[in-house]
Amino acid sequence: MMISTKGTYALRVMIDLAQHEDEGYISLKSIAERQKISMKYLETIVSLLNKGGMVQSLRGKDGGYKLRKPAAEYPIGEILRLTEGGLTPVSCHGFSEGEQECQNVNNCLTFPMWQKLDTLINAYLDKVSLKDLLEGKV
Repeated sequence: MMISTKGTYALRVMIDLAQHEDEGYISLKSIAERQKISMKYLETIVSLLNKGGMVQSLRGKDGGYKLRKPAAEYPIGEILRLTEGGLTPVSCHGFSEGEQECQNVNNCLTFPMWQKLDTLINAYLDKVSLKDLLEGKV
């Protein structure tokens, strides 16, 4: 499993919004400058976070983005699954909901190991919150 720049940048954006939550709505320009992310790529990421219900937006002169809820209520796993589409360790059939199970799953000696690893990854990332990252508690 490899987390893409979309996932890592989404975490950086969420952390930035949490660090500046007392400032109200934060402009994309401010985030882009602080995080050294291009505006075009940032727009794509923030759009995804907005559609996923993670941030709320306000248009206009004093507009921008802010977190919808407190940083402690954002599991890192949730943010990464939204941006990455999943966190499965292998591209095996049957890991994602609604995905057809591999025809070889009953004969595959490695499948149980991958399932357990998938469970461990998701459980760990769901225990770590945005607030934990802010406070260095990982």
